[in-house]
Amino acid sequence: MQPGDGEMLAAAYERNRQHLAPWDPERDDRFFTPEWQESHVAASLVESDAGRSARFVLIRDDHAIVGLVNLNNIVRGAFWSADLGYWIDREHAGRGSMTRAVAAVREHAASVLQLHRLQAATLLHNAASQRVLAANGFERIGIAPKYLRIAGEWQDHVLFQRILAA
Repeated sequence: MQPGDGEMLAAAYERNRQHLAPWDPERDDRFFTPEWQESHVAASLVESDAGRSARFVLIRDDHAIVGLVNLNNIVRGAFWSADLGYWIDREHAGRGSMTRAVAAVREHAASVLQLHRLQAATLLHNAASQRVLAANGFERIGIAPKYLRIAGEWQDHVLFQRILAA
């Protein structure tokens, strides 16, 4: 992610508004504007510069954003861990793009950020996301009841982890 991505992110989110709605928190109309997205990019870059997150955009040949992979809540100390999140454009779903993107970010987390562990959570019925995680060596570690407020409701999630280094 870099300054100036706000307009392309707004277009990607608007294009995928219905596709992402069952998997995302409820969003108000401001979220889908270039201005809101650009302010979020700026805040994300501050978090990245502070070592608390890392955000990566997936782009097509025409430079349109078609997905996002995030490492959030990076913690050092005794933990050296982060939360992994991602989404893919509806037109690119099911083609292996996100599996490859998560693999690249997983490698970045291990080699560049030198993290020990990544954690991810999916809705119980999100089989596609669970396949992405399984293909990247994540193991299921449990169920978190009412873990996140998604689509307006507190929903249960399956938790996964991947140990990156011994």
